Amino acid sequence: MAVAPQRLGLSLTVLSVAAFVAGLDLFIVNVAFDAISRDFGGAALADLSWVLNGYAIVFAALLVPLGRLSDRLGRKRVFVLGLALFTAASAACALAGGLWTLVVCRVLQAVGAAALTPASLGLLLSVFPAERRQSAVRVWSASAALAAAAGPVFGGLLVSASWRWVFLVNIPVGVLALLVAVRVLPESREATARHLPDLAGTCLLTGSIGLLALGLVKVNDWSAGLTSTLVVAAAAGGVAFWRRSLRHPAPVIEPALLRVRAFAWSNVTALVFTAAFAANLLTAILWMQQVWDYSALRTGLGVAPGPLMVPVAALVAGRLAPRFTPGALTAAGCLLCAVGAATLALSIGRTPHYATELLPGWLIGGAGVGLALPTILASATADLPEARFSTGSAVVNMSRQIGSVLGISLLIAILGTPHTYDATHRAFVHAWVAIGALMLLGAVAALGMAPRPAAGRLPAGPVEERPAHPLRRENP
Repeated sequence: MAVAPQRLGLSLTVLSVAAFVAGLDLFIVNVAFDAISRDFGGAALADLSWVLNGYAIVFAALLVPLGRLSDRLGRKRVFVLGLALFTAASAACALAGGLWTLVVCRVLQAVGAAALTPASLGLLLSVFPAERRQSAVRVWSASAALAAAAGPVFGGLLVSASWRWVFLVNIPVGVLALLVAVRVLPESREATARHLPDLAGTCLLTGSIGLLALGLVKVNDWSAGLTSTLVVAAAAGGVAFWRRSLRHPAPVIEPALLRVRAFAWSNVTALVFTAAFAANLLTAILWMQQVWDYSALRTGLGVAPGPLMVPVAALVAGRLAPRFTPGALTAAGCLLCAVGAATLALSIGRTPHYATELLPGWLIGGAGVGLALPTILASATADLPEARFSTGSAVVNMSRQIGSVLGISLLIAILGTPHTYDATHRAFVHAWVAIGALMLLGAVAALGMAPRPAAGRLPAGPVEERPAHPLRRENP
């Protein structure tokens, strides 16, 4: 259903603001770790990591199913319900009296974010006329990129008052967005959506990621037998999830999508790249706060120059795109990030010398992110027909969130709980070496992103949901 021209601007604003706030909560909490730990009796880093991981795991697992559910039930309805839940859960996070209460409230936040994000994109595509759709999607996508850049800075400003303001700030924004959304946005739904999404498969995916993350963050605290059991259980859950996806009429990840070369390798690259990116961001923040004794605000400002390099490098990538393949551009970005991590590992010291020790590697890494990340996202859907663009975008964003969970969990495992400066320095150097190695792996994976000719593409047209069969696997 079309929206009156005078309301298109309001529609774009409310949908972009909602996506911005949902994305912001993936990054804004990093700089609040120290303050949250102090309020909750010196909580260990492995436990604090669940404030990030709990959100990212649920957000990742529910993006695709809730996107499909919004197609069936109505995008406006799911968007409004998701935004209302996100806003209410933000208030609950601000009032949390303990760490695990905060984690539970973060999970509820993630459910709301996973509902509103794909519904907002679906609404955007339905309300804008074809000739204005591409520019509207660019604005919507830019809001998510701005959230990543602004998160640490906003977090630093808010934590200076109290870490609870990190969540309280969502309430007035969410309420205002809800009022506008109810009045301005039309309802839309997909007439061909016949089956409910695979909710049991979603639970399997969520459980598998959660068990793997738990095994990694507790590797230094629990016995090798217990952590190995968790990893094996996670692997078994992953296999069960994939087998279910081959049979289900509306799987979380449609197996046919993974036969598209550019899409499959873009998802692999996104997972590996984001694991390194998330670990690198948290490593720099922890070093500045725990070793250099920076305040939350100073830490946020110290992080800012890296993200500011992203739009500059993204413009350069756009100019270079006609001359180089997406894989080559992404690989170059990953290599720059690896160089940035190596520079940090070689130069960082106990006495704060930000301009000479942290800033150079941070700027190099920021330039690498600007080359790699937009190219990965653009390549992921380049060979998909329009009917599968939203699903493809949701899957690659799911890969990014899973990568974030794995990167943070791996970082916690590497850092452990050192008690001297020398041990702390060694642990952080090892972390930056691991980050650099992941970026090199991402560069190798990126070389597979080159699109194939027609043989590697999906046919255009609507997604056909496959009939369930109790005994036989059916290829989509």
